[in-house]
Amino acid sequence: MPGPVPAHALQLDTPLRYLPGVGPRLAPLLEARGLSRVEDLLYYLPFRYEDRSLRAQINQLQPGIAANVVVQTQSFGLLRTRNGMQMAKLKATDATGVITAIWYNAGYLRGRIQPGQWLALYGTPEAESGNWHMRQPEFELLSETAAQEAMTPQRRDASLRLGRIVPVYESLAGNQLSSGRIRLLISRALAGLPAELPENLPDSIRARLHLVSRREAFEQAHFPRDGSALAELNQSRGAGHCRLIFEELFFLQLGLEIKRQRVLRQPGIPIHPSLAIREKLKQILPFHPTADQKQALKEIVQDMSSGRPMRRLLQGDVGSGKTLVALEAAVLAMENGYSTALMAPTQILASQHYLVARERLPGYAVDLITSQTRRNRKAKKAEAPAQAPQLWIGTQALLHERAGPHFSPALVVVDEQHRFGVLQRFQLLRQGERVPHLLVMTATPIPRTLALALYGDFETSTLRQRPPGKMPVTTRIAATQRAAELYEILRQHAESGRQAYVVCPVIEESENSALYPALEMEKNLREALPEISVGLLHGRLEISEKSAVMQRFQAGEIQILVSTTVIEVGVDVPNATLMVIQQAERFGMAQLHQLRGRIGRPQPRGTSPRAGEAAVCLLRTSPDLNPNAQARLEAVQKHDDGFALAELDLKMRGPGEFFGTRQSGLPAFRIAQPIRDQKFLELARAEARDWWTQADAASRRGMIAYMRAHWQRSYGLIEAG
Repeated sequence: MPGPVPAHALQLDTPLRYLPGVGPRLAPLLEARGLSRVEDLLYYLPFRYEDRSLRAQINQLQPGIAANVVVQTQSFGLLRTRNGMQMAKLKATDATGVITAIWYNAGYLRGRIQPGQWLALYGTPEAESGNWHMRQPEFELLSETAAQEAMTPQRRDASLRLGRIVPVYESLAGNQLSSGRIRLLISRALAGLPAELPENLPDSIRARLHLVSRREAFEQAHFPRDGSALAELNQSRGAGHCRLIFEELFFLQLGLEIKRQRVLRQPGIPIHPSLAIREKLKQILPFHPTADQKQALKEIVQDMSSGRPMRRLLQGDVGSGKTLVALEAAVLAMENGYSTALMAPTQILASQHYLVARERLPGYAVDLITSQTRRNRKAKKAEAPAQAPQLWIGTQALLHERAGPHFSPALVVVDEQHRFGVLQRFQLLRQGERVPHLLVMTATPIPRTLALALYGDFETSTLRQRPPGKMPVTTRIAATQRAAELYEILRQHAESGRQAYVVCPVIEESENSALYPALEMEKNLREALPEISVGLLHGRLEISEKSAVMQRFQAGEIQILVSTTVIEVGVDVPNATLMVIQQAERFGMAQLHQLRGRIGRPQPRGTSPRAGEAAVCLLRTSPDLNPNAQARLEAVQKHDDGFALAELDLKMRGPGEFFGTRQSGLPAFRIAQPIRDQKFLELARAEARDWWTQADAASRRGMIAYMRAHWQRSYGLIEAG
């Protein structure tokens, strides 16, 4: 195995195992966090900065305010506490007073500090009985000369942890790579790199936006200059941060733009409306469409008849009628002689779409493809349907469908896209020989910030209005009351002829004893309400069992359905007008809004709800509700607008948890944060589109090659598009 390369020979793509101080032992630990090259380490930025640049004398210290003092040791020793822990105790002085420093688990300090030794301490002082103490301070040993010069600019340049603004990093691999060790490795990396690093941003953009060079950006982000504004650094708004944030978002947006342009260059499957088709579309609607539905369909028709493949996001609030718009688009394709594929994330939702399609589109061949139906056909050795399906509806099983030439959809509809891996929709698009039109639907309104990051290459249609017949929903917060009170509420509701959901966070108690289990709730309800039919639905049931439960609930045979969040989307039971959510604080705001969207659904054939009746969503909470959870639930109680709630939810929880799933297709950002950096995101989008439009062919080829080599593994932008 070759030895470490000389420090001056480092390059950005040098493997980290060759960086002095890493070696074969630490390299795998760094690689586990995605840090395999010198460049990766430089993108690992501090999570905060501390100003240790100013020295205070002991008599100038203030309790609770971190300070840097230069002192001389009077005494130092290791003690053993009652529980056997080794504690180091230092007593030191300067010309103005005495201070005591204490370190716990401090066996590593044995022999390092001697009486008479000068050192610099940085920590938060505490005053105890008139004496100053510091616990676990950072320290640096100094020579007598260095002690006198400790705060000069030259000394600050030499020190990484004292006498300057100091970067603080999140430790890696437990505590095997502490903040201090990471700081040292990054310092060595910068020292070993050439004075000038190759630029990756176009010079014209850098000049126009006054962005610092790449080398300067790394230096300022890791080791800020004297006089840098601490507040700006801690808000990631230093010059180095701004350059690196814009850089990351620029390449994200450029990748999306390249995908968009590739689609625009491809010929689309020609799909055109006609008067006869318009009449058929009117027949499938159960009620007069809203203005939003009309506009969305108009935009879809324009896309599909443009001669280019459609790439459109259809997002709408709960109950806004997205499925009907998608079915109208399917009719448009089918009447032009083509088939459509609709993929949903769950068996329940796929089955729901299938039943709705069979009801609304009686003259078309509709087939349901799930893992269950594929198994059934295989067990029965059934052949493919005699009539080639015009509308394929299914789960991920559609990705494995092998129906020969029949399965070549001209239109692909992906429902609740954020529940799939980002590459799955591209796999579905490649099922046929032609490039199909793509309509992505989501019932979780996506704030503009995330829409730019996830769907920057898509056009967007939005449904805010709700169809007639949708019952108003009243939301109430209630601390968990006695079980008997809840049973009585459910009894009265069932006796009124209506149905109810009871949603629990988990299935059974063994998962987490602090959460309310669905199995226990179902058992208790059956015992307390023997005259009322109670059903149970959760993710561990077989697909056939889930379908059977939902069919019984839709038919009214089950009056109270105890469920986990598997009913969050797609379930349509107009007679269900009460929802009780146990431990509602365990859910995000967008998820609560989705759940309550299952009640008060439009009545059959557009009939109106009973006079004066409103659906009720009861948010039952734990007694020890914290202020943040209380604020979230109050927002859900106050707002009936899913778009407003989505914005609040995103700000409070962040994009990683916004969808309630990690399988969201969100890029793995290294530095940028879409919420915090929305202005940079929009600027990057504009700059990426302008650059691509104006760049010559050679520049474009060079940029694509760079992105394949450096950004493909993070975003999958080039190949997946």
